[in-house]
Amino acid sequence: MTDSRALPDLTSFEAVLFDLDGVLTPTAEVHMRAWKEMFDELFAAWGIEPPYTDRDYFEHVDGKKRYDGVASLLRSRDVEVPWGDPSDDPALDTVCGVGNRKNAVFSRILRAEGIAPYPGSVALLDVLQAAGTPIAVVSSSKNAVEVLEAAGIRERFPVVMDGVIAERDHLASKPAPDVFAEAARMLGVDPARSAAVEDATSGVASASAAGFGLVVGVDRGAGADHLRAAGADVVVDDLQAFVD
Repeated sequence: MTDSRALPDLTSFEAVLFDLDGVLTPTAEVHMRAWKEMFDELFAAWGIEPPYTDRDYFEHVDGKKRYDGVASLLRSRDVEVPWGDPSDDPALDTVCGVGNRKNAVFSRILRAEGIAPYPGSVALLDVLQAAGTPIAVVSSSKNAVEVLEAAGIRERFPVVMDGVIAERDHLASKPAPDVFAEAARMLGVDPARSAAVEDATSGVASASAAGFGLVVGVDRGAGADHLRAAGADVVVDDLQAFVD
């Protein structure tokens, strides 16, 4: 992947902003399982072909706000349903209802199994905090605070820019630059002098479009070439590479 000796010193940046799922915690795996379980049942019930695959997750869902992911995936199968409202019951056949159905599956898995942060990510957080480098979380998920608390790392982040804030403030979903730009504003730092860390191509594109001085791609399955094509300056397999 990338020679760790050639990696930039993240403590030299004004701040480092992290995506959550797949970067700090392996919740991306839980999300993937929840999306697959929900879409497998939905496709079977609606007679949708071809079947849902992991590539669908990376191309249409990963990094986006939940309802945008639902709409994108259904559109890829030429399926259009009413958008509905975020308060929709999970049983309703609307974009919001389907999204809420997935969230119910995710919450069930998280409660049953818990979550632990990636050791390499925690090691990097320790280095940054020891150096006094400001850090923040930039997540499309409305479950971000719940996940951070479950992982025992919520108190490390003074700023958590999540899907709740994005919906409240009508911020466009990744790959638009809105959420990373807003997180930098909330943290009081200049994106051009800050670094962003992402594992999704949509998130990499978002940080790049927001003008971050360094965009780090963490390849948890999206593919190094795809992350670089989306705008990643460097790609690593694990954030431990910045500590070794």
